[in-house]
Amino acid sequence: MATQVDTKIDEAQIRQLMDDWARAAREKDIDGIMACYAPDIVSFDMIPPLQYVGAEAYRKDWEVGLEMCQESGDFETRDETLAVGPEVAFCHRLNRMSGTDKEGNAFDCWVRWTQCFKKVHGKWLIAHEHISVPLDMQTNQALTDLKP
Repeated sequence: MATQVDTKIDEAQIRQLMDDWARAAREKDIDGIMACYAPDIVSFDMIPPLQYVGAEAYRKDWEVGLEMCQESGDFETRDETLAVGPEVAFCHRLNRMSGTDKEGNAFDCWVRWTQCFKKVHGKWLIAHEHISVPLDMQTNQALTDLKP
């Protein structure tokens, strides 16, 4: 049975993992990003296809995404909720992604972001990730200009 102390330790480890992930993403450090994911990650990203299964497939997605950016980007988070259990945890929040693409165009978009974590050999890793934006049901267009 997990104690309150265990939960606090697990929460601190997960928050460190999220910080490590964000730092690696800002620095376009693909190895640092991938070190945060479980080998059997399943991701629902904004970039097609509908899902990525496994770290190798998701790494290719990240490589394409990072290649689109001219320089390191930035992430801001809001409305974060983290729930931690003994072996699994989840976090949902709003993330602002901003930066400059390869053509020099600025981008700035708030997305809905959910990460699910699991302990693998005593280490917390991201097991599932879901990134999305709302859809205007009348126009079938992604609403990338919404702000919290």
